[in-house]
Amino acid sequence: MNFQRQGVISFIAILAQFVLVSSVLAQDKPEARGAGASKLALHDAWKLQTSAKVEAKGEVISTPQFSTQGWHEATVPATVVAALVKDKTLPDPFFGMNLRDFPGVTYPVGGNFSNIAMTPDSPYAVSWWYRKPFQVPSSYKGKAVWLKFDGINYRANIWLNGKQIANSDTVAGAWRTYEFNVTAAARPGAENVLAVQVFSPTENDLAITFVDWNPAPPDKNMGLWRDVYLTTTGPVALRYPTVVSKLNPPVNDRAQLTVTAQVKNGTGQPVKGTLRGQIGDVKFEQEVELAPNEAKDVTFTPDHFAQLFFARPRLWWPVQMGKPNLYPLTMEFEVGGAISDQTHTEFGIREMTSDLNSVGGRAFHINGKNILIRGGGWTPDMLMRENSQRLRDEMRYVRDMGLNTVRLEGKLETQEFYDLADREGILVMAGWCCCDFWERWPRWKPQDYEIAKQSLRDQIYRLRSHPSLVMWLNGSDNAPPPDVEQMYLDVEKELLWPNPVVSSATGKGTSVTGESGVKMTGPYEYVAPSYWEVDTPEGQPGRKQCNPGGCGGAYGFNTETSMGPAVPPVESIRAMVGKDHVWPIDDVWNYHAGGGEFKTIGVFNDALANRYGKSDNVEDFATKSQMQTYEGVRAMYEAYSRNKYQATGVIQWMLNNAWPSMIWHLYDYYLRPGGGYFGAKRAMEALHPIYGYDDHSIWVVSSQYVDAKGMKLTTKIYNLDATERFSQENTVDASADSTAKVFTLPDVQGLSPTYFLVLRLEDSVGKLVGSNFYWLSTKPETLDWAKSNWWTTPTDSFADFTALSQLPKVKLKMTNLTERMGEEAITHVTLENPSKSLAFFVRLKVDKGAKGDEILPVVWEDNYISLLPGEKREITATYHASELGAAKATVEVSGWNVE
Repeated sequence: MNFQRQGVISFIAILAQFVLVSSVLAQDKPEARGAGASKLALHDAWKLQTSAKVEAKGEVISTPQFSTQGWHEATVPATVVAALVKDKTLPDPFFGMNLRDFPGVTYPVGGNFSNIAMTPDSPYAVSWWYRKPFQVPSSYKGKAVWLKFDGINYRANIWLNGKQIANSDTVAGAWRTYEFNVTAAARPGAENVLAVQVFSPTENDLAITFVDWNPAPPDKNMGLWRDVYLTTTGPVALRYPTVVSKLNPPVNDRAQLTVTAQVKNGTGQPVKGTLRGQIGDVKFEQEVELAPNEAKDVTFTPDHFAQLFFARPRLWWPVQMGKPNLYPLTMEFEVGGAISDQTHTEFGIREMTSDLNSVGGRAFHINGKNILIRGGGWTPDMLMRENSQRLRDEMRYVRDMGLNTVRLEGKLETQEFYDLADREGILVMAGWCCCDFWERWPRWKPQDYEIAKQSLRDQIYRLRSHPSLVMWLNGSDNAPPPDVEQMYLDVEKELLWPNPVVSSATGKGTSVTGESGVKMTGPYEYVAPSYWEVDTPEGQPGRKQCNPGGCGGAYGFNTETSMGPAVPPVESIRAMVGKDHVWPIDDVWNYHAGGGEFKTIGVFNDALANRYGKSDNVEDFATKSQMQTYEGVRAMYEAYSRNKYQATGVIQWMLNNAWPSMIWHLYDYYLRPGGGYFGAKRAMEALHPIYGYDDHSIWVVSSQYVDAKGMKLTTKIYNLDATERFSQENTVDASADSTAKVFTLPDVQGLSPTYFLVLRLEDSVGKLVGSNFYWLSTKPETLDWAKSNWWTTPTDSFADFTALSQLPKVKLKMTNLTERMGEEAITHVTLENPSKSLAFFVRLKVDKGAKGDEILPVVWEDNYISLLPGEKREITATYHASELGAAKATVEVSGWNVE
């Protein structure tokens, strides 16, 4: 009976496909133009329920008659826990320790849940149902209908209108994408019902992990966590159009373009057609034959299509190097005179290359020019929630700080993310994650190899067209074994991956590709600012053997490192821990630290107490934390800039947080920029004067790609009482993308225990183009190299900044003016220090009216600044005008010694 029924279904499917081909072939061109791909987003009005409460099977659940009374409301994309949080079934998991009270959260605090089995009584140890009724437009009749899932975690059975479309044997893998031809099952002009039974990943699956960055939700992010939608085409679908560029640097007056795309026959019949492409006025086409249901890549090379040699191309450049120029690409597939499918995309003409430098560090070149990779590690939201406005705001922060790269460790992002990176000129490092089943290769079974291979294929197809992609890492904390690495390399070669491939984020070489040229040697915990310059390739006396790739100092390419915790400003502390736990530091604070070795902020706190003095309240602790983080982040980026191109790249671990956190960010989860943000921004200005902690030298670094001549560098040293102890002027030139030592500070006598170094760089007409302000200690800060480990090098003797408490109180003069420009508001702040004392570490905020909340996100021209006696500064803050609403912008001024 079942066999006969299946045979009837198969016959009907073949007949429908035959009718589809015939109907499209009968169309003329004008009508066919409307037959290209359309998209029906399946976003709203989903229902969600645990299978523990559902006895019906998928063929019943996916029919209109089935009742979902008592089911949860949901929108997709949404993981199960994200949906339950949104409908208030579960409380806010980001506040305090609420997450520990969620059903199913039984793993140890700080444990990596991806490697731990769910308990049998977890609500997510059973499958969950997603159900969506929707109307398929009548216009879909006679077309191929495709059902697309951009992300399912981890396994799923799928039904449409009572028919099973796929099962959990084939739908497996968090990082795969799925497209099903549902022409035979879809009902144009009628109500349709989609039912998806989702199973959570186990500890033996290639799933999603946050490692030690933050806790994990109890469902392990199970669910339909990316978009679900329908598209239509004629008999042949067109997918993944891509242009690969080859240049002739350094002239770059000629580009060779290779164009490729995937075509898919949606019928059970052979199909002949024409694939056409157009870039501006340049056109190209070739005939294509497809077997029944065949999918294959079709490529146009300049060897066979001379028009793909481009003269004087407009190149795509990363931010600071030039303009990220984009070209339009139109492609279409024609069958029998009718357009079956068409795409409109953008691409950039650029070429990424890499090689190894004198210390074995991997250096990167874009269009033949060197680039120092300076970036941060990116993470999505802990519940994998998407927010377009937040994404744009975060990318704006990246550009404002002067970063040129974000790194994705296994958390491969949305199309919107990559499109934005393309437009903004932000480079993207992408690759697989560490510390879970992705790197448990000895335990892989045949199906895991296939899931890994298909996951890579799906992601390379998605990423290869984006000019922002700078490299792919086949491993993270470990390089894959030879068979897996070769499997990955074969996929990358087949799919014309146009960028460098690195075996892993570590310095461990492989028998397949040799040395990686990168290192992942830490630190991840607090280190003194001098660490980055003092820790050289030659090592330090007494230091234990470093990891492959060297130690953590500023040389080579460090794929993830930082000066440790990043305690946010006090407002964010209050928001995450609540008023009952705001002070002293307790388990709630530590819960918002990390996992593994990073369960507390004790090392950072100990350094803070020794360097700045112990705190007895949260406000004092938060302010000192901003000071220490400003110092540390600035020192790291400055050291890599000073040492280029012996140093080739550094990724701050991390850029952002998946939830409110005390560690590893340059701006916090609430999008509040703190000390680390402005330390980074200062370090990465285009023309920048630097102090060397290792030898007291003064340098000028250019991160711009044009020469700057006839500049004046002014160096001054002040005591705590603002008396000048040293002054020198130097005329300097800075060639494009350069670093140069100007002089070494002399031994200045009579310094106060804490003193200040001020650097000002003016161009040839006297305009300030770069500056720096350091607070320094006469007490040497030394490191205990013998006790170094993979996450930190302890401080043996701390600098002493406790004298800062002696600074007299200062009352600043402040005026401000706010103007609205389209959708943005700009507040102009003028600050003046009329006193005879230094105004130290002054913080500015724009609030929504007097005593209102701080406006976030906000882009400050500068912040956490210090003003010398008589100094006047004008600073702007830019933000969304909608955040201000009807309130009047109020500027709040605070600081270390500001009244």
